[in-house]
Amino acid sequence: MSSPGVQLYIQDHYVVMDNGIIQVTISSPDGIVTGIQYNGIDNLLEVEDEEVHRGYWDLVWSKTGSTGTTGTFDVFKGTSFKVVVETEDQVEVSFTRTWDISLEGDVVPLNLDKRFIMLRNSPGFYSYAVFEHLEEWPPFNLPQVRIVFKLRKDKFHYMAVADNRQRFMPLPEDRLLDRGQPLATPEAVLLVNPVEPEFKGEVDDKYQYSSENKDLKVHGWISLNPPVGFWQITPSSEFRSGGPIKQNLTSHVGPYCLAMFLSAHYAGEDLVLKLNPGEPWKKVFGPVFLYLNSVSSEDNAFSLWEDAKDQMLRETQNWPYSFPASEDFPKPDQRGKVCGRLEVQDRYVSYEPIPANGAYIGLAPLGDVGSWQRECKGYQFWTRADEDGNFTIDNIRTGEYNICAWVPSFIGDYKYDVVVNITEGCDISLGDLRYEPLRNGPTLWEIGIPDRTAAEFYIPDPDPKYINKLYVNHPDRYRQYGLWERYADLYPDGDLVFTVGISDYKNDWFFAQVNRKKEDGTYQGTTWQIKFLLRDVDHTGTYTLRLALATAHLAELQVRVNDPKSDPPLFTTGEIGHDNTIARHGIHGLYRLYNIDVAGVELVEGENIIFLTQAMNTDPLQGIMYDYIRLECPPTTSS
Repeated sequence: MSSPGVQLYIQDHYVVMDNGIIQVTISSPDGIVTGIQYNGIDNLLEVEDEEVHRGYWDLVWSKTGSTGTTGTFDVFKGTSFKVVVETEDQVEVSFTRTWDISLEGDVVPLNLDKRFIMLRNSPGFYSYAVFEHLEEWPPFNLPQVRIVFKLRKDKFHYMAVADNRQRFMPLPEDRLLDRGQPLATPEAVLLVNPVEPEFKGEVDDKYQYSSENKDLKVHGWISLNPPVGFWQITPSSEFRSGGPIKQNLTSHVGPYCLAMFLSAHYAGEDLVLKLNPGEPWKKVFGPVFLYLNSVSSEDNAFSLWEDAKDQMLRETQNWPYSFPASEDFPKPDQRGKVCGRLEVQDRYVSYEPIPANGAYIGLAPLGDVGSWQRECKGYQFWTRADEDGNFTIDNIRTGEYNICAWVPSFIGDYKYDVVVNITEGCDISLGDLRYEPLRNGPTLWEIGIPDRTAAEFYIPDPDPKYINKLYVNHPDRYRQYGLWERYADLYPDGDLVFTVGISDYKNDWFFAQVNRKKEDGTYQGTTWQIKFLLRDVDHTGTYTLRLALATAHLAELQVRVNDPKSDPPLFTTGEIGHDNTIARHGIHGLYRLYNIDVAGVELVEGENIIFLTQAMNTDPLQGIMYDYIRLECPPTTSS
């Protein structure tokens, strides 16, 4: 028997899409998802909440010239409804809000078009949106764009973000003042009297479940009674900002399930989209897939995660979709392809070029070297090179791009010096590309691994009072709450001293240089020392100190050599960073690389000391994480 087709029911204030598997109700013309009926459950969304808080697109915007990452929160509603496609195989509906000058100052100057799609035989539905700003309209800032689904708290108790990051979750009531104790940030709560005693003594914080874009393809929730899964699948990261290792929120207590498109998390204002006067802009966010699955027995409920991963693979293999009706979403034959091979030339590592094994290689909008990690207006397309440095990137939207790359185990960023123009159906072979990372002389010593994270350094056990059980004996131990406070426990009387050739960065280099809390409740900056011996010094040459930072937050890093009180210091970053990585249990934010000349006359034969001072000291959550540190000899030295 043939399966039933997709039906569309248009009511006075609602639109209902139904394919016999799932029924989705959307308010009209608002475009808010008010109900999802599936597998005998009349509504998977939180029925105790107002309809506007169940399934919605939202954004945050601010007037041009404003600073920071906050602004006006807008669960934007459509003012017009339209049926775009209505066949037995597919229904696509549109909810639009248009802007005109009479709305200036009150409404973000954007034309907004929210789309929802249902296909025959599909246990789910798709959503995407087209944002458009005309050049004659006033400019503005846009810190955040996302989709939010609030599920039923009486059903969905088990959350899954990755194979090794899934668990039963507390209830939203557990975070309220009579059951939870607020901690250093609004998102972090110690559960002191939870509804279910098993959670007592744990910390709940939505940022503990963040993921990098490259890994953020499927996440969601499982209900055990009946056994049903609700999953958000993102088949491509092309419309996300900040590149492959930008971190975004996933799911968290509520139960909430998010699709993040644009956010400043782990980056700060650098990733706020800022339109300039006279700048037109249009972008398609999505489509993403909201996937539902079920099994007959509660005993098999956790297999729903494996099935969701399989569905994610099917969605990514079908990308770019052929069915979205908007002319702003290019079909597969309207896109292009690039291939090539990347190698690394570092004469102090190898005389021969080294294949860029595992390199992150992407196409990003035109900009400076490394600007892709702060880029948020256009589209990006990334892949990983194979062990020989070969790469292929397909399904690229038309336009002009930079080829960008960074290679694990090597510092810095690569940018191809020729602009690549992608046209419909093109297949461009770039041949062999060569990256020459910054290098002046041979390595005297190095600390860490140049991989843009601080994960290789010493990450302490959390205070037993502030534990998330999921991350006990877990590879992501840095996701525990309050690790910044452990620095003073481990170094009560003085700061970290690292002796080259004796110390081991895995055990002796704390993962974050943070402030020390004093007995009077104030904070003091910290100065770390790197001690190293030199038998011979080229007093006429210039040594080079490479400092790669994995993140910074309201910090200032000062560098001194052999004189801890030299004023001014040899080098200072000035105040840098709004990443907030330390507070949000991350291990990296924005990457920063500093190259510092050290005159040979500053060094001595025998013991030398480099002093690294984090000078900003008003907040426990200020600080930096190092990625990698290297001292190079002068290029002609025989040391």
